[in-house]
Amino acid sequence: MCLFCAAAGTRHGVCAACLADLVRLPAEVCPRCAQASPFAQICGRCLRQPPAFDVLHAALLYDYPLDGVIQAFKYGKRLDLAGSLAFLLAELAPPAIVQPDLVVAVPLADARRMERGFNQSLELARAFAGRINAPLNSTLCERIRNTPPQARLNQRQRRHNVSHAFRVKHRVDGLCVAIVDDVATSGATLSELALSLKKQGAKRVEAWVLARVFYSKT
Repeated sequence: MCLFCAAAGTRHGVCAACLADLVRLPAEVCPRCAQASPFAQICGRCLRQPPAFDVLHAALLYDYPLDGVIQAFKYGKRLDLAGSLAFLLAELAPPAIVQPDLVVAVPLADARRMERGFNQSLELARAFAGRINAPLNSTLCERIRNTPPQARLNQRQRRHNVSHAFRVKHRVDGLCVAIVDDVATSGATLSELALSLKKQGAKRVEAWVLARVFYSKT
């Protein structure tokens, strides 16, 4: 059954019509962070303050009807959606530049994970790792600060909010690590986790998100 329109007989939980209607990223995006950028050049923000991740792969824009499905997955405890969403991520995001040696999820703080009952990014990462035939490490990264939600913060506030929020428990020398999350807005959370991974020896960090929000210039 299609997770968008409930049509029967679908493959991977998404019918052909809904798959065609999902809002893709435009051709002209920054090759580093996947934000809108004229002529697909490195954007001004990445030139001024490069993110710690090497590239961000985004499957789709955060728009209708995907936004409602992500909300249901995240807050409605629809863990059954993880496989179909991982299919969209693996099939529609630009391919990996380097095959990951390891897949990790953006960790939740303990209090938020207990409140929600699960970490949606981990469930997405688990299904995604299976699709790309890469090992998942669900315990390597932990959030050591229970940061306030990012939604109402501007770009600078988001970076400050997640500063020193993560710990990587052991060395990952020479490895290419894929970070998986459901949605990216500023990329600050992904960059901070990538920085923690590189401090522990990661050679390359690629971020993978199901949906990309195009932020304003404020």
